Amino acid sequence: MPFVKVVKNKAYYKRFQVKYRRRREGKTDYYARKRLVAQYKNKYNTPKNILVVRITNRDVIAQVIYSKIDGDHVRAAAYAHELPGFGLKVGLTNYAACYATGLLLARRLLKDLKLDTAYIGQEEADGEIYNVEENEEGPAPFRCYLDIGLARATTGARVFGVLKGAVDGGLDVPHNEKRFPGYDNDSKEYDADMHRNMIYAQHVKEYMEHLLEQDEDMYKKQFATYVANDIEPESIEESIEAVHKAIRANPDRKPIEKKEFTKKKFNKDRLSKEQRYAKVQQRKSAFLAKQA
Repeated sequence: MPFVKVVKNKAYYKRFQVKYRRRREGKTDYYARKRLVAQYKNKYNTPKNILVVRITNRDVIAQVIYSKIDGDHVRAAAYAHELPGFGLKVGLTNYAACYATGLLLARRLLKDLKLDTAYIGQEEADGEIYNVEENEEGPAPFRCYLDIGLARATTGARVFGVLKGAVDGGLDVPHNEKRFPGYDNDSKEYDADMHRNMIYAQHVKEYMEHLLEQDEDMYKKQFATYVANDIEPESIEESIEAVHKAIRANPDRKPIEKKEFTKKKFNKDRLSKEQRYAKVQQRKSAFLAKQA
């Protein structure tokens, strides 16, 4: 019988090192994170800011964070579920909502840092390539680096809509046009008009009009929230323009309205000492009355 060498022996398992928990869970790409977080020592402990973008089934999360030894610290955050307070009530995860979320984050952060007047950004969302230029006098623009996590960096992905909104809002994020909608990898050309149409949800408008002509019942079913909010295909671009203006006018968080409700109780109120004593005396007197 031939000799079989045991590779995974006791010595192998004694040397085995378990990977980080978030790596085991498939949540963090530590190869990318190291390069996003690591900072040169000659920067004198200056934090390296990261634009973190995550898209879930029902929300868009955009945060500017910096990392310390005790964990990540959030400078500013914006979410798509805040957009109804600025006028965008439906389609909170499409490309237009992603752009608006990035714009909201940029304007909110710059207002907190008192840089909103120094760096206004691109006021008209035309889809053209825009990079923040440093002013001759005053502070430098706020620079951060995009972190898309485990999302695929495909051309036209929604995470780059958040990037475009943040850049147009006045943040300095290193990027190019190769992953924006409208870029053709074969011809190496960029169509800014196509990107503008995505920012103003013209692809949604075209599909709404197409479905309305083909099957009205399916249109009412698929765009039920649009119908409930009286949103017609022709009014989508105007409503998104109004959202951009509202964000630039005041990017602060809207106060949450507290709903009035009656609290349910499933246990009895706690009795005081006097109430407990009176209860015992009542039971004693009742017992003695029965004995008499």
